[in-house]
Amino acid sequence: MASQGVGNEEPGIASTGSPPARQAEPEVINNSVYQPIDGLQNHLKEKLQALGAVQILSGAIILVLGVFLGSLRNIFHFFSLFFFIFYTAYPLWGPIFFIVSGSLSVATGRKPTRALVQNTFGMNIASATVALVGFVFLSVNLAVNKQSFKNCESSQSQDLCIYVGIFSNGLMSVMLILTLLELCISISVSAMWCVKSSRNSTEVISTPSNSV
Repeated sequence: MASQGVGNEEPGIASTGSPPARQAEPEVINNSVYQPIDGLQNHLKEKLQALGAVQILSGAIILVLGVFLGSLRNIFHFFSLFFFIFYTAYPLWGPIFFIVSGSLSVATGRKPTRALVQNTFGMNIASATVALVGFVFLSVNLAVNKQSFKNCESSQSQDLCIYVGIFSNGLMSVMLILTLLELCISISVSAMWCVKSSRNSTEVISTPSNSV
């Protein structure tokens, strides 16, 4: 009879232990859904807004320089080699990527949501690729300008050719520096989200073991 009583008590113990295991499941689901968004620290939000503002400013400057470069090309069309970068249209479509990615970064820093986080991450990767392509275009343009300076010796307006070449090199150098800045910022923001996502995934994985 005693053995039967013990046998009857064991299923009761198993049944009383089952509800805590069921209650642990919603905690894992909630952490995996909300923690990557709510876990953003204030300093991370402020840093993201600052980097986004720099992206917007740099993109706007490159766009203004590109428009100014296009107007110079129309005036000095006989020195077209100095404006090779304009034929690639990088000063026009490149800054658009930078401004959009910077705007998304600022918006994500103010009110982080999962959609903004994903869009910001993807747009910064695209901006990094565009900045790398722009860096190659600008480097090629500066190399072409060196050869164009030699052609100024045989030009009828030698002084004007040299002045246009120097001015073009100055604009290219500023655009090159801003493009490198955009490349560094885009890579930094993308790396920031990768590190944050890996930390959140580690915390989510460790939560079930702690609850059990």
